[in-house]
Amino acid sequence: MKLLTRTLAVITALITVAIAPASLAQDWGPRSLDELKAEILHRSREEGWRDVKYEDAERAVSELTSLDRDHWAAIWSGIGDDYMSRATMLESTSPEKARENYLSAFRAYNTGRWPTEKHSLGKRQAYENGLKAFDNFGRLLDPAIETVRIPFEGSEIIGHLRLPVGVERAPLVLSINGLDSRKEDVMVNTDGFIDNGVGVFAMDMPGTGQAPVLIDVGSERIFSTALDYLATRSEIDASRIAVQGRSWSGYWAAVLAYTERDRIRGAVVHGVGIHNYFQPEWQEKAILSPEYLFDLFPARSVVYGVDTMEDFLAYGPRMSLLERGLIDQPSAPMLLINGEKDTQQPIADLYLMMKRGDPKQAWVNPEGGHMGDTKEYPFSWIMANIIQPWIFHQLGVMPMALER
Repeated sequence: MKLLTRTLAVITALITVAIAPASLAQDWGPRSLDELKAEILHRSREEGWRDVKYEDAERAVSELTSLDRDHWAAIWSGIGDDYMSRATMLESTSPEKARENYLSAFRAYNTGRWPTEKHSLGKRQAYENGLKAFDNFGRLLDPAIETVRIPFEGSEIIGHLRLPVGVERAPLVLSINGLDSRKEDVMVNTDGFIDNGVGVFAMDMPGTGQAPVLIDVGSERIFSTALDYLATRSEIDASRIAVQGRSWSGYWAAVLAYTERDRIRGAVVHGVGIHNYFQPEWQEKAILSPEYLFDLFPARSVVYGVDTMEDFLAYGPRMSLLERGLIDQPSAPMLLINGEKDTQQPIADLYLMMKRGDPKQAWVNPEGGHMGDTKEYPFSWIMANIIQPWIFHQLGVMPMALER
């Protein structure tokens, strides 16, 4: 009976998406409007959902009357507009407070475009507004964030670079956003690296944000092009670069560990989707994961550039590292991280990676969900206690805290 109920739920969701205009509603998911509102408040209160302030989440929920995507974007954009107005007024008298308000504006707009800006005009505008807010935040940060444009196949790769002050030829982390985050999300949390003399370069993974290509076999060439560029920067020690992936981009970190093993010191595969993840039998159940608030199928399918479930399920298998013949090849050192109870990416993929190819290190939270996250071990804890120390070791960096 449970299997029949789940099957009917998937069929119902499929029919809804098939007949609804792309911008009409974000109704792909396991929650009704009331359930969604309650879950937003719960996650904001307990987990710091999307780093938005709880009072902003309360305001948004109080104004949310439908699952319409443009309605969602408008509510969060209104909150962002208020922060932008305050930031503009404060910039000449209190740059620090202005910076804080620009950051809050970015987070509001960024939530308005979530999980993808590619299915709604309102979400697209929220995304563009978020980029402007982020640019203002980055300009007032110390050290500031530099926006980099790298020519690529008639287009360009747009990335963000932040380097520590007073460090000659700094080691660097090439950090990649996940499915529903963006390179800007990565860059607002880089102090842990900067304070320890390590630079950060963030770029959008294929199919997201400002990336010039969709996800496909070979799309990792955008990261290779970025490595080429970083090697031209005299402030960066190109012989000491590590890659950090998160959620979907854990896949790209793993790919680079094979294809760029001679140019990187290591890769953090945080969230491990490398083979079973791409199989139709996994995706058919994972798209309704209760770990995800809504619109998981649209967010997952748009990065391939497909619209239907049939095309989506047929597209993924060729991305498998097993199918691509990479998994048994020599690799740069890898750190694999996930939760045993992840319903978005199968934990079986982490164990498959452990059994094939060169030896790897792993951290698995037996009670953790996606990316190993729990209340006891949130992302911030994993970053500070597992990821950063491992990266510092790979880059030959002595953390300042240890020096003291």
